[in-house]
Amino acid sequence: MTTETFQPPASVSGLQRVGTIVAIVGVVLAVVGAALSGLDRFFQAYLIAYNFWLGVALGSMALLMVQHLSGGAWGVVIRRPLEAAASTIPAMAVLFIPIALGMHSLYEWTHEGALNDAVIAAKAPYLNTWFFLARAVFYFAVWIGISQLLLKWSKEQDQTGDPIHADKLGYLSGGGLVVYALTVTFATTDWLMSTNPHWFSTMWGPLFMVGQALAALAVAINVLVWLMGTAPMDRVLNANHFHDLGKLLFAFLMMWAYLTFSQFLIVYSANLTEEVPHYLARSQGGYQYITIALIFLHFIIPYAMLLSRDVKRGITRLRAIAAWLILMRIVDYYWQVAPEFNPTLSVSIADLALPVALGGIFLTLFAIRLKSLPLLPVHDAGLEKALTHHVH
Repeated sequence: MTTETFQPPASVSGLQRVGTIVAIVGVVLAVVGAALSGLDRFFQAYLIAYNFWLGVALGSMALLMVQHLSGGAWGVVIRRPLEAAASTIPAMAVLFIPIALGMHSLYEWTHEGALNDAVIAAKAPYLNTWFFLARAVFYFAVWIGISQLLLKWSKEQDQTGDPIHADKLGYLSGGGLVVYALTVTFATTDWLMSTNPHWFSTMWGPLFMVGQALAALAVAINVLVWLMGTAPMDRVLNANHFHDLGKLLFAFLMMWAYLTFSQFLIVYSANLTEEVPHYLARSQGGYQYITIALIFLHFIIPYAMLLSRDVKRGITRLRAIAAWLILMRIVDYYWQVAPEFNPTLSVSIADLALPVALGGIFLTLFAIRLKSLPLLPVHDAGLEKALTHHVH
């Protein structure tokens, strides 16, 4: 079996063009939104959109490492989409610059006189501008290092077929997942939790890690369904592959719900004045409707649908659920962050445009990588099993 067997179709270039057009339209609308709503609102919307799309890239990297450790047909068929998503991390590092520039609009602890607040003063050795930026540089250096090694050794495995590359990918993934968990926990604490320096939760990192994996898998499923429409993937993918991916999507959805409810239950039980305001802010001012929507539309309804074996094997229905969960993940990021800036629910043009703009940039870079390699890893030990995969 050669690399030519699974060359990407010409439609991948079309995906790149679509991504570019979407990015341009999104950027134009975002500029309009900034002009109408002001730079503060622009930076706040950017923080939400940016963390979502970075989360897709990081979640893809994490799933990629899980696949290298566990094997399985599910991972072989989505390995290239996961690699394509992880390849966007260097660009995401550049796209962090607006957050660095907009820190004064995002973080109360950067304001003059913030040290008069006893809580902020106590956290000042950690929450200060230069240490914040230095940590961001460190996070991206680590993520770029891991992702580039994963991509490099995967490409070399395709070219040479040497089994040593599979061993190297496995060793890197074992340690890489631990490093991923630590850095994502600190990064989400820095960039999202510190928008309210009085709030803290030990569930924050795991909650966002599971959310990243859920979003990354949902994106990968949509890409696979799209690729299935043309050669060569039309003769490779079948309902059995999607059944496995549907079960994995179901598992991540349950983990997200479990961690979300666990955090709420811990805060509710402790009833501490430092923690309760987080949920009070999301139970009033219009945010209570998003809270209810997330319960039903992010969990209960998708959960009930994914219980069905037929739905998980029904490719069109699974794609629709995955696409819906992508939207719900963006809404969840908004729910987590927006109340810290605006006590009353309001949606600006920037709130709508920036997820589109950054999504278009992500899609463009994603397509560029996807068309550069065979759509399946031709020397992966699990390829033959993936090509003849059956569910009993």
